[in-house]
Amino acid sequence: MNTARTLRAVGASVLAPLDSWAKAERPFQGDARRIEWRRIVPFVALHLSCLLVLVVGWSPVAVGFAVAFYGLRMFAITAFYHRYFSHRSFRTSRPVQFAFALLGATAIQRGPLWWAAHHRIHHRHSDQEGDTHSPAREGFWWSHMGWFLSRENLRTRVENVGDFVKYPELRWLDRYDMVVPLLLIPVLYGMGWALETWAPGLGTTAFQFLVWGFSVSTVALYHCTFSINSLAHRFGTRSYETKDDSRNSFLLSLLTFGEGWHNNHHHYPGSARMGFRWWQIDVSYWGLRSLAALGLVWDLRPVPARITAKADQPKEPQA
Repeated sequence: MNTARTLRAVGASVLAPLDSWAKAERPFQGDARRIEWRRIVPFVALHLSCLLVLVVGWSPVAVGFAVAFYGLRMFAITAFYHRYFSHRSFRTSRPVQFAFALLGATAIQRGPLWWAAHHRIHHRHSDQEGDTHSPAREGFWWSHMGWFLSRENLRTRVENVGDFVKYPELRWLDRYDMVVPLLLIPVLYGMGWALETWAPGLGTTAFQFLVWGFSVSTVALYHCTFSINSLAHRFGTRSYETKDDSRNSFLLSLLTFGEGWHNNHHHYPGSARMGFRWWQIDVSYWGLRSLAALGLVWDLRPVPARITAKADQPKEPQA
């Protein structure tokens, strides 16, 4: 019993510096919208670390893994952080729910509860007073990344995710949102070391694998994801009249696995499918259909015929 208490105390002590909930609740003075500089330092450092490609070089294996890891994490963000945790557009089991929450945490976009809570606020006030990242009201840079670096948006708005906050594993993952990324670094380095040691002919080194698989892949994932907030409310076409400035973009949809059909989504956010037309490529929806065929997810909410019937005549795809 004493050993168990000791281990818990040691664990709590080790995790204390990584407790994002505790940090967000600390009292502060001044402008709540100011940038939290302590959080921006690792964000900037991650971007700068991409320059190490000039030192470590590249190999087909390292670049290929970076692309694949980008795709895997983009699916976790778009299909689960967004369509599942934010909009409940399908159902799944608790183990699968946690598995994709864990995978989504490797994208370093905070925990699933924080992500979903803020996204629900965005839909409630889209491009209106109260929207946390409207480019029309706040400008490009704030909507692209300033909003999540500000003091006022550090806290997980648990009152907006009561349907998921009841799961202790999701609360832990959200509260200690940096644990998974910090563990990912030695894992990727170890994978690169194994390739360097046992398959030297591939031309991959441990540091090269880490730089491409962690830094480059993550930064690319960041800005493609952020572009939905900053660009998909300014550029593109509109098939539906909505209360906001949401747009559809073929190019952004390719980069974000279907999220670029943003006007569609804001018109009917409950669907697991965002590409309403046959030519509107929605890779995340295809992925969800594949998981459904395996019995891992079910009850994918469709787009009602009355919704597609209300759209303008199909337009040629454009950026």
